[in-house]
Amino acid sequence: MIQSMTGYGSMVVAYKEKKIHVEIKSLNSKQLDLQTRIAPLYREKEMEMRQMVAEALIRGKVDMSVWIEKETGVDATPVNTALMENYYQQLKTIAQKTGIPEPQDWMYTLTRMPDVLTKTDVETLDDAEWVVVRQAVADALQNLVNFRCQEGAALQKKFEEKIDNIAGLLAAIEPFEKGRVEKIKARIVDGLQQIPDVEYDKNRMEQELIYYIEKLDISEEKQRLTNHLKYFRETMNEPAGQGKKLGFIAQEMGREINTTGSKSNQAEMQNIVVKMKDELEQIKEQVLNAL
Repeated sequence: MIQSMTGYGSMVVAYKEKKIHVEIKSLNSKQLDLQTRIAPLYREKEMEMRQMVAEALIRGKVDMSVWIEKETGVDATPVNTALMENYYQQLKTIAQKTGIPEPQDWMYTLTRMPDVLTKTDVETLDDAEWVVVRQAVADALQNLVNFRCQEGAALQKKFEEKIDNIAGLLAAIEPFEKGRVEKIKARIVDGLQQIPDVEYDKNRMEQELIYYIEKLDISEEKQRLTNHLKYFRETMNEPAGQGKKLGFIAQEMGREINTTGSKSNQAEMQNIVVKMKDELEQIKEQVLNAL
């Protein structure tokens, strides 16, 4: 079944005093184009997360974000009390020795001294937390794939409608095709009769007429186009990841429709060909979104 390359998936999980957010978006692209924004704590696992995305999504312009939301107050920068007291004593001593007035706002002055409010602890990723994060990424990817499947179902319905329309238009050509042999013959004979005192070999005229009709025959084009329509339907029901293949089939359909149009020497047939081109153009536009 068809999957769309457009999708969105997210997941939020709790671990200790924080929430881990994973958000993944995708748009259409010829190849996998992955952009990531990952919290520093999890960057050591970026390659593994990229591999998960590549296996699940195959193709598309993908934007993945993984960030941490900590509870209020949990991540507050601690005050280095001992260092602050040390600065206080030093500044009082300097003031007494030099006669420089002591600061009126000691708290303001001391909190701006070096390293008083510097966070020195380094957070490390443990195995238990990575298991939680990895599962969150996997769940977000699955949500995105589910979204793609829903969009793909809508695409497939649209494709089937357009394929049916082209098949119907192809069948509508047949009545005009059958009658045009007599019209061509009548037009040639009428043209000859307009020329006074002309004599012609009727057998030779029949031969030339047959040759002319054969050049305008669209039986092969109709058969090939019918086969392409059938192949397009079959490909839509194959496993996901056939978007490029559908695009190639659409190109072949276009060649047959264009050839049919060049051989159509009746306004009615040409009008039908224009309608087929319009239906096919809509398929080509949407097939770019198919995975």
